[in-house]
Amino acid sequence: MTTSAARPTIEIAPDHARVIVRLFVPGHEDVGPGDSRAGAVLERILQLDEQDVDRSLLDVDRRFVHRHRDLHGTFERHALEVSSHVHPDATMSDARRLLIGATFTHEYSIEGAALCNPSVVLLPGTGDDGSHSFVMSVRGIGEGHRSSIGFRTGRVSADGTATLDPPGPFPATTSALPGVHHRSVFHMHLHHLGDDHENAAFVLDALDQVFTTDALHLRMAALQDERATRRNTVRTADHLGRLARSSYRLAFDSSTALSERVLWPQTPVESHGMEDARFVRFVDDDGGTTYYATYTAFDGTHIAQHLLRTDDFREFEISPMAGPAARGKGLALFPRRIGGRYVALTRSDRESNEVAFSDDIRCWQDSTLVQAPTRSWEVMQLGNCGSPIETERGWLVLTHGVGAMRTYSLGAILLDLDDPTVVLASSAEPIVTADERHRDGYVPNVVYTCGATAVGDTLLLPYGCGDQSITVTTRSLTAVLDGLVPCT
Repeated sequence: MTTSAARPTIEIAPDHARVIVRLFVPGHEDVGPGDSRAGAVLERILQLDEQDVDRSLLDVDRRFVHRHRDLHGTFERHALEVSSHVHPDATMSDARRLLIGATFTHEYSIEGAALCNPSVVLLPGTGDDGSHSFVMSVRGIGEGHRSSIGFRTGRVSADGTATLDPPGPFPATTSALPGVHHRSVFHMHLHHLGDDHENAAFVLDALDQVFTTDALHLRMAALQDERATRRNTVRTADHLGRLARSSYRLAFDSSTALSERVLWPQTPVESHGMEDARFVRFVDDDGGTTYYATYTAFDGTHIAQHLLRTDDFREFEISPMAGPAARGKGLALFPRRIGGRYVALTRSDRESNEVAFSDDIRCWQDSTLVQAPTRSWEVMQLGNCGSPIETERGWLVLTHGVGAMRTYSLGAILLDLDDPTVVLASSAEPIVTADERHRDGYVPNVVYTCGATAVGDTLLLPYGCGDQSITVTTRSLTAVLDGLVPCT
């Protein structure tokens, strides 16, 4: 590993014991043919004698109650979800109903395969000792390579030492709530699909710039009423419905610790994972702050950029992004506007670093190339490693490059504060590369971060190793900047 005034590190391995509970319906597994076997399973449970029911539930409680918060409440909800398979006149004991819920429940290890690709943001305020609190997002990968977004919390001291808090004992998800939609995103997506024509205008132009699903459904019903005089109404309605399912809200109970909250895939477009969240603490022109994250939604075949917004890491708003510069992976927002416009790093050509400007944080049209692969350790492709860090010298952008044997390394470039399309300096050699301790893992020879931050002269840098584990290190920001080579 190439060092730059490196300081003590923290190593975090995936914890297989961090499990959440999910509804399990036999016959609905991810692979294999066949319909649900819920009815047959329920019938067998209903035929058990009461002593067997009590004994089985007691065994379930002995093995699992200590691993989850309010497990019986989960069993009640899951029993209700399969209740349609039970005759409405059937009566049963509380224990039998809980056993039904337990039978249709399974544990999922959110870090069963890997824990990687972190990003970090500071929380407001400073401790009496000059320390700063931070939140680190993590990508947990479990069975079926399904990714979710989790969190850790910690502090960085005045002397640049980072510490992590023990994570809460009961990781948990929460159910999706209806979200709101953005007319500009719908128009841009429909334009990409070749469907932003008369039908789209009929539906969308009657809606507010931000609208609800109920309002959209009313307009879609009006469109169907016009099907005798309009063509392709079913196609447009299908596109609108797919887009509408991509927006939602999450609200966690205030009793949960931040490190227990797990953002789990909720919609078809992210059914196979929420990958590589790049968090940023965004300061608007009026001084108000919001936490945003861009992440990759993956449905098993296609990827899409989504935007996550939160003020408190308890309630989250999720919505799709649109535009040519928002395609692919790796969009990262600048932490403030420049010249009154939003700015983002992107890699729309899949191999170079680009900068895009927009008046709409969810819609990104054009981008400008700022860095192409030239050096041996980045010759395959380049990309950003999260949102830029503002320094007196310029915007520090951590980058990743891929070279021979698909070896990932971290580098950096420095962009002009007023015109971030101008590169002032770059790293001639990697800042971090996979060494013998960190090269092996789920995906060998990879070091990767989705975002660092700075506190004074301390660069807080977490990164994934081998797409398997996470290393958290701090180093001198001045030393990193001094190590960059000015562009001629």
